[in-house]
Amino acid sequence: LLASCILWLLASLTSMARFEQFQKLLQRVASTGTPLVAGAGVLAGGAYCASNAMYTVEAGHMAVKYNRLSGIGTDTYREGVHFLLPWFERAIVFDVRARPHTMTSLTGSKDLQMVNISLRCLCKPDVLKLPAIYRSLGLDFDEKVLPSIINEVLKSVVAQYNASQLITQRELVSRMIRQNLIKRSADFGILLDDVAITHLNFSPEYEKAVEAKQVAQQQAERAKYLVMKAEEEKKRTIIHAEGEKESARMIGDAIKANPGFVELRKISVAKDISTLLAKSSNRMVLSSESLLMNVGPDDSPLQAAMTKKR
Repeated sequence: LLASCILWLLASLTSMARFEQFQKLLQRVASTGTPLVAGAGVLAGGAYCASNAMYTVEAGHMAVKYNRLSGIGTDTYREGVHFLLPWFERAIVFDVRARPHTMTSLTGSKDLQMVNISLRCLCKPDVLKLPAIYRSLGLDFDEKVLPSIINEVLKSVVAQYNASQLITQRELVSRMIRQNLIKRSADFGILLDDVAITHLNFSPEYEKAVEAKQVAQQQAERAKYLVMKAEEEKKRTIIHAEGEKESARMIGDAIKANPGFVELRKISVAKDISTLLAKSSNRMVLSSESLLMNVGPDDSPLQAAMTKKR
C-alpha cells in the first residue's frame, strides 16, 4: 500500500509539471501571435475593401447604386470607374443599348379574318427612369412589359381594318401601331427606336379566295380587252369600207367628167409593173395585154398590124 501511494504521488507531480509547461507555451503563443493575427486580419480587410470599393461601367451601360440603409439612389453613373462603400452599397448595371424584340400575334381583322402578324421593335430603357424601372420591373423589364403591350396594341389596331386594307394600307397600319406602342411603352420607362411589321399572313382559305378573285378579275379584264378590240376592228372595217365607197364614187365621177382618167390609171399601173420587172433578174417574154402594159389606143397602127398578123 505504501508503494502504491508513492507511485501515485510521483505520477501527480509529473502531470502537474507537464500542465505547467503547456500553460507556459500558451502564454508564449498569446504574447507573440496576437500581433500576427491582427496584422493578417487588417490585410484581409484592406484587400476586401480595395476589391469591392470600386466598380467599372462598360460602354453602352449605366449604373445605379443600392444602399442597405436608404435603398435605390436617384443618381445614375455613366461609363468609367466609380467608387462605393463595401457591403453597404452595390452597383446595379443596366444595358442602355437598343435591343431587338420580335413578337408574333394571332388576331382578327374587322371582317373576322384571322391574321398572323409579326412585329419587330428596338427598345431600350429611359436613362432618366432607371431607378424607377429597377424598383418596379427589374433588369429584365423588356421581357415583362413588351409581350403584353405588343399583343394589346396589335389586336386593337388590326381590328379597325379589313383584311384587304391591311395589305393595301400597310404603311398606315404600321404607323398607327408605332404611335400606340410608343405611347404605351413610355408609361413603363421604355423607349422604342423603331417599330416595323415584318410578316403579315392570312389563313389558307382566305389566301385561296384572294387568288381566285384575282384570277377572275384578270379574266374579266381580258374579256373587256377582247370586246374593245372587236369594237375597234369593227370601226376600222367600217371606216375602210366607207373609204373604198368614197374612192369608187370619186373614180366614177372622174370617169364621167374625163374619159381619159382610165388611160391615166392604166399608164400608172403599167409604170409600176415595168419598174418591178426591170428589177427582176429573170428574163422572159410576156404579153403586154396580160400585164396591162398596152397603154396605146386600140386603133393605133401597131395594134392593127399585130391584129392582122395574128
